[in-house]
Amino acid sequence: MSLDNPLLKKLLHDVGTGALQLPDFQREWKWGDERIKALIATVTLDYPLGVVMALQTAGTSPFRARPLHGAEAVGERTPELLLLDGQQRLTSLFQALHRDQPVETVDGRNKDIKVWYYIDIAKAVGPPSDRDEAIVSVPESRIVEGSSRRPGLDLSTIERECEAGMFPLHIVFDTQRTTTWQKEYVKLDDAHWDAWSDFKDLVLNRVQAFNVPMINLPADTTMDAVCAVFERVNTGGIPLNVFELLTATYAGDQAHVREFGTYYQLPEEWKAIKERLVSQHPVFGSLETAGSDDGLSSSDFLQAVALLRTWELKQSGMPGAVSCKRRDLLNLPLTDFRRLAPRIADAFAWVGSFLANQCIVRSRDLPYRTQLVPLATVRAILGEATDEFAAEERIGQWYWNGVLGEMYGGAIESRFSRDVEQLVAWIRGEHHAVPDTVNDAAFFADRLDTLTTRNSAAYKGIYALLIKQGAVDWYFTEAPLNPARILAHAVDVRQIFPKSWADKQGGRHAKHVYSIVNKTPLSHRASRSMTGLPGSYLKALQLESGMRPEWFDDVIATHLIDPSALHELDYERFYESRAKQLQELVDAAMGKRTVIRDGLGG
Repeated sequence: MSLDNPLLKKLLHDVGTGALQLPDFQREWKWGDERIKALIATVTLDYPLGVVMALQTAGTSPFRARPLHGAEAVGERTPELLLLDGQQRLTSLFQALHRDQPVETVDGRNKDIKVWYYIDIAKAVGPPSDRDEAIVSVPESRIVEGSSRRPGLDLSTIERECEAGMFPLHIVFDTQRTTTWQKEYVKLDDAHWDAWSDFKDLVLNRVQAFNVPMINLPADTTMDAVCAVFERVNTGGIPLNVFELLTATYAGDQAHVREFGTYYQLPEEWKAIKERLVSQHPVFGSLETAGSDDGLSSSDFLQAVALLRTWELKQSGMPGAVSCKRRDLLNLPLTDFRRLAPRIADAFAWVGSFLANQCIVRSRDLPYRTQLVPLATVRAILGEATDEFAAEERIGQWYWNGVLGEMYGGAIESRFSRDVEQLVAWIRGEHHAVPDTVNDAAFFADRLDTLTTRNSAAYKGIYALLIKQGAVDWYFTEAPLNPARILAHAVDVRQIFPKSWADKQGGRHAKHVYSIVNKTPLSHRASRSMTGLPGSYLKALQLESGMRPEWFDDVIATHLIDPSALHELDYERFYESRAKQLQELVDAAMGKRTVIRDGLGG
C-alpha cells in the first residue's frame, strides 16, 4: 500500500482518458446539485477533500472495469487504477470542472436536471464564509429566467459571462480558454484587473494546485481484502455484497471473453435460474421479482455452490474445510461456478418438491430460508440417493429438528458446513452418530404458549405440520388440505376463539389467545363465516357444508381439536387438549420427546 498526493487536475485527466476507472461492482453516481456546489466550494477554498483509494491493476484488471459517469467516451481500455473510494466526489468534480458538457444531476426534489457551474468573482474574493453562495448552477441553456423577486441571468456568451462576473468552472483547468476569458473580462473595465488578480490568487491558483490524498493498493491485493476495504472506507455507506463483487470479477474473466467472445453476465444467469425455480415452486419467491433477492437469494445460491466446491476439494484430498464463508465465495472461480451452478439449480428444484411434500409452498410460510442451503448441497452431493425411503426419513427428521428446535436463527455458516458433512454421512450410514442439528434440537412444551407470530420458524412449522397430518378445511370439506389447495383457497392461520371474547374472560384466556394453540390453517372462505364464538360459527359452517353434525365434528377433529370443547366454549379443555396433541405432533416430526420445563402453558 502506498500513499500518493496527486493533483486534482491529473486525477480528472486520468478519469477522462480511462486510466482511472471503476470496478463494475461500484454503484452509480448519485449526488445532487446542492451537494456538488458544496464540494466545489471545498476545493476552491483548498479545504481537505478526504482520502480516495484505488487498486493498481499492473495492466490486467481483476474486475470488469467501467468509466466514471460522464467519461464513457474512453471506450474499452484497461485502466491503470480502479477507484474503490471516492467515486461520488471525483465524478462530481470531473463533470463540473473538467468536462465541456453540462452536469447531469438532480435538484432538491430529485428531478433530473442538466446544469453548468459558475463562480461569482465578486463573492469569491470576499470572506471564505461567503464561498458557498459564490458557487452557482445555471440551466443547460445558461439562461436563468427572471421573476418579480429575482433578476434574470444570461450567460449564453463569453461577453455576457464577463459582464455578470461569472466564471465558468468547467474551463478552470484549460489554460488557453481561461486566458481568453480573462482578456474579455478585464477589457470591460479597468477595475476588473484588481478583481481578477484577487480571484486568481484566492481561487484559480488553489484549484489548479489542489492535491488529493490517495491510497494505492498493490495489484496483488486479494479480492477478500478489496471487498473488506471497500466496505469499511467507502463513503457511500451502502454495504457491498459478494454477488456484486463476483459480478464484476466474472465479467472481467478474460478466459471466458476469449472463449465466448463476450463478458459473463452473472446477474442474467442468476435471473434465469431464479425464474425457472419460482415458476416451478412459489416457495422460492415470485416471477415478478425473479431477478431480485426476494425469496431465495443470490447469496443462498452462491453459498450452496461454495459448499459443494469445498466438499469436492476436501474429497479429492485438498487441504481445507467444507465451508461457504465470505472468502470461499470470493475465491470461487468462474469455471467452477459454471460447472457446479446447474447441479445446485437442480438441487434447489428438488428442495422445492421436498418442501411441497411438507406442505410448505409459499415463501411467507417458509420457516427458514437459510436451512435450504445445506439441504440443496446434500442433494447435489448424493443425487437420487436422497429419494430412497431411509434417506427421506432422515432428511425429514433433520429438517423438522432444525425448524422446531429453531436451530437456524443465529450464526449459521458453521452449521451449514457441519450439517452437510454430518447429514451426508448419516444418510450413507457411514457412522451411527446423528447430525448435531438433530441431536441438539429441543422443543419445550411451554414454547407453544409463546408461538404467536410468523417471526418464529416453529410457528410456521407447526402450521405446516397441521396441514401435512391431514387437516380438512371447514368450508371446502371434500378432501384434506394439500399444496394445491393452500394456493387455490388462500389458506392462512385463523384464530379459533376470538380475542374480544378472551379479553372479556381475562386470565389465561387473554394471555394465550394469540398462541398457535388457538389458531389453525383454514381457507379465506371459511374465515368469512367465522364471526362470533365457535359454538355459533361452527353451526353455520356445518350447515353450509351440508354435512351431518357428527361428520362435521370429524372435520374439526382433523385439526387436532376436541369439537365438544368448542361447542361448549370450554376454553381450558380446548387449550389443554390441543396443546397436548400439538406436542405429540412435534414429537413425531422430531423423533424425540418434548421437554417439560415449567409445565404446559406455564
